[in-house]
Amino acid sequence: METARNLLGPDEGELVHLFALGARYMIDGNTTNRAFSLVEHRLPARALGAPLHTHRNEDEYSYILQGRIGLQLGEEILVAAPGDLVMKPRGVPHAFWNAGEEEARLLELISPAGFEGYFREVAPLMAAQPMDEAAIGEIVARYDLDIDFSSVPALAERHGLRLG
Repeated sequence: METARNLLGPDEGELVHLFALGARYMIDGNTTNRAFSLVEHRLPARALGAPLHTHRNEDEYSYILQGRIGLQLGEEILVAAPGDLVMKPRGVPHAFWNAGEEEARLLELISPAGFEGYFREVAPLMAAQPMDEAAIGEIVARYDLDIDFSSVPALAERHGLRLG
């Protein structure tokens, strides 16, 4: 197990981007004996964070720090504001987006840890042109994640999201 730092400043921690979604590593699962990880997500106004997807191995808990986050959790549509905590249990399809006109920030607790590695692995592949869809598919499969990329246009239209 790695030793955790006792203080992480607001501009510290590894940062990767998956299109508009920023992922700043705050606590890696290697420092918690795989119990959990903590990632801060930043998302510009009206941007999609993730299309409809389902985790098979981990639960996620999103604590909203700034802005408004729209979520589809199963068939339910929610809007979370600063101070709200959203529970996204494994096995339940969900998507999220910035539902407002300012940058949104949220803390994402992932339990058990491990899924945080997905962001590190897939970010450079999503930034490459052309994207290597086969390599992305291998990573998605390794993390036992189901992603419905076909949900993107409907989410964008339904919630007034800006893509690209």
